[in-house]
Amino acid sequence: MKAGGASAPKAQEVWAPLPRGRFTGIDWSAPGALDRSDPYLAWAETTNFSGFRDANGMPADPQWLPLLIELLTGHGVADLVAASNPAWLQVPMVYLGLGSGLRFCTAKVQRGFFNALKKGGALHGMVARYDLGLPVGHQARPLDRHAGDGAPPPPAPTQISGNVTVVIDNGLALAHADFLSGPQHKTRVAAFWRQDETVGPHGRAAATPHPEPLDPARAGPAPVDMGYGHELIRSAIQAAIQSHTQDGRVDEDALYSYWQMWEINHAANHGTHVSSLVAGPTVYTRTIGTEDSPPDWQDADDVGSRNTLLVAQLDWASVADSSGGALTVSVMDALAWALARCAPDACVTINLSWGALAGPHNGNSILEAGMAQLIAASGLDCRLVIPAGNAYQARTHANVLLTGKDAAKLHWRVQPDDHTQSFLELWFEDHENAERTLSQVLVELTPPGTTTPLPPMPIGQCGVWPSAASPQAAILFPVKSALGHPGSCALIALAPTARWFKDTVLTRAGVWQVRLLNKSRRAVVVDAYIERDDVPLGVAETGARQSWLEDCHYDTSGGLGGFIDHPDNPSLVRRSGTFNDIASGAGTVSVGGVRYFASTMDPMARYSPRTPDPDASRPERKNVQKVPDRFAVSDDHATLWGVRAAGTRSAAQVRLVGTSMAAPQIARDFVNQGCKK
Repeated sequence: MKAGGASAPKAQEVWAPLPRGRFTGIDWSAPGALDRSDPYLAWAETTNFSGFRDANGMPADPQWLPLLIELLTGHGVADLVAASNPAWLQVPMVYLGLGSGLRFCTAKVQRGFFNALKKGGALHGMVARYDLGLPVGHQARPLDRHAGDGAPPPPAPTQISGNVTVVIDNGLALAHADFLSGPQHKTRVAAFWRQDETVGPHGRAAATPHPEPLDPARAGPAPVDMGYGHELIRSAIQAAIQSHTQDGRVDEDALYSYWQMWEINHAANHGTHVSSLVAGPTVYTRTIGTEDSPPDWQDADDVGSRNTLLVAQLDWASVADSSGGALTVSVMDALAWALARCAPDACVTINLSWGALAGPHNGNSILEAGMAQLIAASGLDCRLVIPAGNAYQARTHANVLLTGKDAAKLHWRVQPDDHTQSFLELWFEDHENAERTLSQVLVELTPPGTTTPLPPMPIGQCGVWPSAASPQAAILFPVKSALGHPGSCALIALAPTARWFKDTVLTRAGVWQVRLLNKSRRAVVVDAYIERDDVPLGVAETGARQSWLEDCHYDTSGGLGGFIDHPDNPSLVRRSGTFNDIASGAGTVSVGGVRYFASTMDPMARYSPRTPDPDASRPERKNVQKVPDRFAVSDDHATLWGVRAAGTRSAAQVRLVGTSMAAPQIARDFVNQGCKK
């Protein structure tokens, strides 16, 4: 039953120490505990994993934790496996076959892993950092097969040569006419990996708290090299299509029921729409009529419309995670699965229309660095295309230069009736020397309903308020953050303001004042990023409500020029700098959105990062990306947003909005251009 917000007693003038993790055994308040550890894991253990629910709404009670791991230079995945015990670390076999120099992999771990990281432990001088995935469902259970089994990695069940289009998304209608060819309905999908292991719908729409396992005879077996999920190869897909074809027409409803694809019963799905734009029979911009020419619906007859497809469907529990931050393990595994199914001579284009808002935005998040190194280690000719994001007007970013002995204040508006946790990342960096270790910077937090702040939290320390037994807020501020580099990041984590479950601790709705203090004599640049907190397409209501930053100088008038930052506006809240948190990696092509019919005032989609950067004169952290690499149409014009593409049935067209719709159009261009080599 839904409850209201927390009461507002007098703020306690202390931070309590973080607890010892019941799963990891780490004393999170100890000096150096966060040096290479994901601070989100520390918060998860502080809250007893209350921010995570499995696909059927049950509380997280992980047997294993899914992690994305980065190894120090000089160590490879095989070294990690050899130095570990399968009783506490299991790595998917696929990571042993993607290049000997690979330093990133996912793993399922138990407490022994964290013990081995201690001084004198087997992994102490091997692991650089790690990031928490989604610790629910199959992600919190051991792998069916793993690299520690002792057997060499098996060959992939399919190897694709030549031009290959990879789609990593959710909700792909495999039997849609856009992905079939000829009168025999030959599928263009060479392999389809579905990370889920249970029948939906998931989340609060689940019919039962006891999920029904998918049938391997219909959904396909678990791929041996991944150890979980269900894989269908071309022959199995084609056989199912043929058995559900009558009088030359595919019975799509019956076929999706056979495959247990509950999600395809929605009229629109993100993955189907995106796949249609990158690989469907028509090029979207040709279908828009103008005053001089009618729309052209003729088949494009380009490489994109004939190309072989590899499709990885992200598990729905990760998709439903309101922050998007828990997708690291799912995305990395999806990329590894796809690359392992490409022959050495393959020319690979990958479209990943997903992402979140927080992170360093300089290519050094663990997922960005991991994807770049995975592609490089594979030796494949490969392009990775990712949308630039849709939050340009969402007020989730602020930027400020703190000169010596300076301070600044942010106002963070957290909404009532928000059933999910909220996060604010504060990225600090020396203005003149980004690699310089920071000191004498502090973060001060004032809860709503009081004018008395909590004690300032200095860099190198962390705390929870009001207590570890009832955690409403926490600041985790390591000297060096596992979330990225250079500089450091202070993570502010807040409990929900409303709850579905009686055991959920609540915090206060309203404005949380965040004061940034620089007591050193050196100038420090700060970027603040609120993490994504919304309900994705196709996901049952999670109760997520996006928080935002407020500034009296920020222009919300909606007038001419009111949707763009202006250098003379003193607001610390800036549109510029709002960017997809996984779109700035090395070699990644980020894509922004424009209008097909550009207005005289502005050709850009209002929700997209833009060019030129209106804030180019502001102080920046090193290598932060604010401008997309490429642009494509994501709106028809100023009053008709979005683009038309495939619905979940072959006769359907739907209009979806966002740079997720621009990215596949650029990916299609790359497919048509062919290999770089």
